[in-house]
Amino acid sequence: MKTADFFYNLPEELIAQTPIEPRDTSRLMLLNRENGKIVHKHFYDLIDYLNEGDCIVLNNTRVIPARIYGTKSTGAVVEFLLLKQIENNVWECLAGPGRKAKPGDSFVFKDGVLSCTVKDVLPDGNRIIEFEHCSNIYTALDEVGQMPLPPYIKEKLEDKERYQTVYSKNLGSAAAPTAGLHFTSDMLEKIKNKGVEIGYVTLHVGLGTFRPVKVDDVTKHQMHSEHYIIPQETADLINKVKSNNKKVICVGTTSCRTLESCASKHGRIVADEDDTSIFIYPGYKFKCIDSLVTNFHLPESTLIMLVSAFAGFDNVMNAYNTAVEEKYRFFSFGDAMFIDRDI
Repeated sequence: MKTADFFYNLPEELIAQTPIEPRDTSRLMLLNRENGKIVHKHFYDLIDYLNEGDCIVLNNTRVIPARIYGTKSTGAVVEFLLLKQIENNVWECLAGPGRKAKPGDSFVFKDGVLSCTVKDVLPDGNRIIEFEHCSNIYTALDEVGQMPLPPYIKEKLEDKERYQTVYSKNLGSAAAPTAGLHFTSDMLEKIKNKGVEIGYVTLHVGLGTFRPVKVDDVTKHQMHSEHYIIPQETADLINKVKSNNKKVICVGTTSCRTLESCASKHGRIVADEDDTSIFIYPGYKFKCIDSLVTNFHLPESTLIMLVSAFAGFDNVMNAYNTAVEEKYRFFSFGDAMFIDRDI
């Protein structure tokens, strides 16, 4: 299967620049994964398609203000985008312009609130930096950092909490698990009142998930690893739901990749913490999830490949082209899709 197979034509004006208010009023496309049937709804209608005894699985990662600008003693300014915490104050990051961030170079952020030294340059060009004299890096980042919005969003985000889910908890992501941005606290309460249980996993989203596929043959693409955690209570919940022949509904490709990584590794869902570089594309046999809530993703991305693996290539490409015709809003702040077998 070729990367170009996953291309679709998207007019630029359909790329959502700002989040919709309230969160749950975004549009929702329902897609039957078996016959390709499409129904148009709003996100708050999702509750009507959830049944007592089902569970939805949410990724409770929280995005850090990972974009920071450091100044050298020469006056040169370098943008750092934090990708992954290695240990304590040691991070892997992108740096630009990279030629101004060589091993041994030191940088100061916002008049000395934070400082770092470049320790190493990795083969892919990423930097390893170490922050100095910092007792709590997350507190410091709240003061000096900016939200790492995707490059296709040109508008300024007025409220940085709109790039967080309402249930975000565990700091560590370089990007939001965007399918979850549609939920409100009130909607989650209504879901629970219907008898649908909610389980939480954590997968710290790295930018590797969104990097373009640069090889012609899909199978040659290498994913970057991301760290995930499945608590015991979530593992117990999922196994109970599966044993009762009810549905496990993943919210987002990140929750999906977490559960499928664990199921591939152990043969079932267990409490687990590990790194995953699982790459799901058509031909993959799903081992855990029954339904998927997801946003509309970039052409030729690993995310549209995952969705195509779950719902069928022809069904998904038709759904995307229909979304363009119906002027759905696309990408991080855009509309959503619910993929299920019973629509």
